[in-house]
Amino acid sequence: MNDPYFFGYGSLVNQDTHIYPNARHATLQDWRRAWVRTDARDVVFLTAVPAIGHRIDGLIAAVPDADWAALDLREGGYQRISSDGNVAHVGDPIAEIAHYAVDPTDMRKSGAHVILLSYLDVVVQGYLREFGTDGVQAFFDTTDGWDTPILDDRATPKYPRAQVLTASETQLVDQHLSRLSARVQQGH
Repeated sequence: MNDPYFFGYGSLVNQDTHIYPNARHATLQDWRRAWVRTDARDVVFLTAVPAIGHRIDGLIAAVPDADWAALDLREGGYQRISSDGNVAHVGDPIAEIAHYAVDPTDMRKSGAHVILLSYLDVVVQGYLREFGTDGVQAFFDTTDGWDTPILDDRATPKYPRAQVLTASETQLVDQHLSRLSARVQQGH
């Protein structure tokens, strides 16, 4: 029996944050990333939203023995949904690929929610390692919601899978945030 796969487009692109081996590049067609607010927590979620004609680069990896429990727990606040054949990848056909997204009925238009910089750092580090600087540029350019305030929690990361960035990785994140005129607030 073939294992199902997940498609990751945020922190799951950073292979230092998970145990799923043999991840490989893939693209989710007709979706776009966005920072969204929910009532589940006071930080925003990075989610995928349907967007015809758009695409998200990311990684796919097998979920051995279809044991989704650990990944479902990690992705709390998201729903696991079938990618419905929208994932393009090189290699043998895969019977089942799913990705995680916030249910649209849970999305809120307002609130004092923030993006954790420690989370964003992890995502960008993953994209840099997998897709290079062009991949990082594409991440920022294919993600909506950069008007959301960003909490600089680098000194004391609130994100549980935070990673240490090199000086050049930190500079790359900061450069893109400056380019997008993102509002970065000092952490408390």
